[in-house]
Amino acid sequence: MSVSNGFLLFGEQFPQTAQAHMAFVQAEAQESALDEKTGHLAYLAVLAATGMSGGIPFHVRLARESGASREEVLSACLSGLPAVGLTVLDGLAAAADALNGEADE
Repeated sequence: MSVSNGFLLFGEQFPQTAQAHMAFVQAEAQESALDEKTGHLAYLAVLAATGMSGGIPFHVRLARESGASREEVLSACLSGLPAVGLTVLDGLAAAADALNGEADE
């Protein structure tokens, strides 16, 4: 499962901070009231809404592994459209690319 180059650099250059970050992420996921699939879809929505498309391929894979359909993934990426506008379209494109690349794996 590949992660963005930025995240790889973060882990290489700042291993203690990256480890602390991952512990935080895992703790949040354990305490979340959302089921795994919904949590991944919500995270994709946030990534798309904030324009952080670098992590989208990784999180598309997690969402798909937790049972999300292609349509659910794409809909999640568009869910922020009313609030943030067209910012979500780069995330939508990144998700579509990741979904289209599934056949290559």
